[in-house]
Parts: sequence; structure tokens; C-alpha cells
Amino acid sequence: MRRLPSSRAFRRLCPLLAALALSACTALQNNPDAPVARRVAALLPTDVLILGEQHDAPEHHAIERETVEALAAQGKLAALVLEMAEEGTGAVLLGPTATEVQVRGSLAWNDKAWPWQSYGPAVMAAVRAGVPVIGANLPRARMKNAMADVSLDVQLNGAAYTAQQDAVREGHCKLLPEPQIVPMTRIQVGRDRAMAQAIVKARQPGKTVLLISGAGHATKVLGVPQHLPTEVSVKTVRLQAGESPGEDEGKEAYDAVWRTAALPPKDYCADMRIPAPRPSP
Repeated sequence: MRRLPSSRAFRRLCPLLAALALSACTALQNNPDAPVARRVAALLPTDVLILGEQHDAPEHHAIERETVEALAAQGKLAALVLEMAEEGTGAVLLGPTATEVQVRGSLAWNDKAWPWQSYGPAVMAAVRAGVPVIGANLPRARMKNAMADVSLDVQLNGAAYTAQQDAVREGHCKLLPEPQIVPMTRIQVGRDRAMAQAIVKARQPGKTVLLISGAGHATKVLGVPQHLPTEVSVKTVRLQAGESPGEDEGKEAYDAVWRTAALPPKDYCADMRIPAPRPSP
């Protein structure tokens, strides 16, 4: 008869097994060749899953579609929540047979800002699965009020708010006049709060709300997770195209980094450096 391990030996074995499981999970998450469905499964269960994309990376949009399909196939997708559509819009009442035209209309989709050809596949995968698709970004009509809302200055702790201001500076290529830093930071915080509120409303027991947003909104130390209730479990993934300077310094910001091929070099600040045309005499 096979002897069972003693309780003392079992207690010593448990941390080892947990460490091995964590190591295997980390290796899976860091393996770009692992199927998306397996990487998603390794992050479950969680109330919220946030994919933080690089907006112009085609591979990231493919991963988003596959994530929708993986969660929907298991009946675990509560809703698809989008930074790319404003709060108050959504394909909630449309059925699985809705057309793309109907879905775009329900989301008041801005194709110039967010090309439908990039996001449409993930959105339509959710619609076809009968899953609500919800716009969550702060409406443009409320941004002016947000810029003047001093209550948004205290939604993050001091260090995080300072870091958010630095992120706004970097995000605007350090070309934004300093007096505009605080108002623009308030907009960023307002956007994160709006997305968090949409997530809370969309929750369903035993299922996962999937948020697709830019990587800056997905960070656990500054973004949407900061504005979720403490009882809501959340996992965040950064979709990273190529290498990222200082990536090791921000490991606490994401639960996983899914790396994709690097994109061709591009000067994202070029348009901001173009001087405004002088008025004609």
C-alpha cells in the first residue's frame, strides 16, 4: 500500500507546487507562440480582464478578437467594454444577427479616430456570441467639465497622480504647455473612472468583463484598475509591440506582457511638431 506524505511533508510540498505552477503560468504568459486561448485561460477566473493595446499594432487587434472568441466559447464573457466608443453607446439591445452598419450606429463609431477594420472583428465576434458591447470612454461633451473638476485631482494618491501627470507629458511628446498638464491629467483620470464605472455596471457573477483600451488605461498603478471597487478582481495584460525601454521597471503595472513583432520605426511626435499655419494678412 502506498504511503501518503505526512502533514509536515505536505506543508513543505505545497509552496513548492505553488511555485512550480506560478513559474509555468509565467512561462506561458511570456510565450508569444502560446495560443491566445491558453494564455487567457491561465488568467482566469477574474471579474475583469483588461487588454492594453498599442493602437496601431495589427497583431494586437487579432489578439483582441481571439480573446473575445475564447471567453465567449466558454460562456464566460459578460460584456465587451471599449475605450473606442463613448459612454452611453452600445450594442446591448441588438441581437446576434445585427449587421455591422447597425452595430456601428449603436456605438456612434468614429471611424476616423478608430478604424473599424481594426476593431470591427472583435466587436462583431462579441455581437455574434450574443454578448453586450458597451462604449465606456468619457464623452467629448463632458471633457470641458472634467478639465475644471478639481475632485479628479484626488482620485489617485499623490505619487500616482504625479506619475499620471508625467505620463500626460510623455504622451504629448513634452510639447504640451505646462498650464495644460493638470486639466489634461483630469481628462485622463475622468476617462479611467468612466471605463471603471462601465465595467462595474456590466459585471455578471461567474463571468469576465473584457475591456479593450490603450496600455496607459490598463496599468494597475495608474489606470482603470485604480478606480474599481476593491472586491472586483482584475487582471491586466499589456500588448507590447517589440521591446520597450524601462519595461522591467513597470512589471507591477501588468499581470502579463504579451509581446508581438516590432512595428516599423515611426516618429509619433512629428505631427505635433508641425507649426500651425500663420493667418493670411
